[in-house]
Amino acid sequence: MAVMDILRQYLDSKTTPSDPNAAHAHFDEVARTAPPDVVGQGVADAFKSNSTPSFADMVAQLFGHSDPRQRADVLNQLLRSVGPGLMAALRGGGLGRLSVPQDGSAPQVSPEQASQLTPEQIRDIAARAEQHDPTALDKVGSIYAQHPELVKKLGSAALAIALAGMATRMRG
Repeated sequence: MAVMDILRQYLDSKTTPSDPNAAHAHFDEVARTAPPDVVGQGVADAFKSNSTPSFADMVAQLFGHSDPRQRADVLNQLLRSVGPGLMAALRGGGLGRLSVPQDGSAPQVSPEQASQLTPEQIRDIAARAEQHDPTALDKVGSIYAQHPELVKKLGSAALAIALAGMATRMRG
């Protein structure tokens, strides 16, 4: 099935395929061919939706399934989104054992350091990042767009929302 034919199914939520496995297969197909920025925006749409768990919960879930490099990429982005004002508060939490610069700027966390944090700690950091920088959802969406196999861990509802967002952006 052509990508645009797949995406047309998601433009109207009333016609979203009833087979939950369809969204997984469709996401695979579209993510392979759609521009990375469109995939990232679709993932961010799922993060923003009221029909999915919170951004913080979804990032924590994805973090738990990520490899060390992916964890570091996401954590570094979240820390940049938190900004210097909140770094001191985070230093007392899960980041206490990471070397956070005294000036409060965001550290560059290694894969090994990122792997020391739990999904629950990432949930807290993601929630703070979302409060401080609403574009954090888009930025993290862009990171996970590079790893569609991880995005599929969010489930069919989130994938359908992501596909609908991609369909809206790609229709011409």
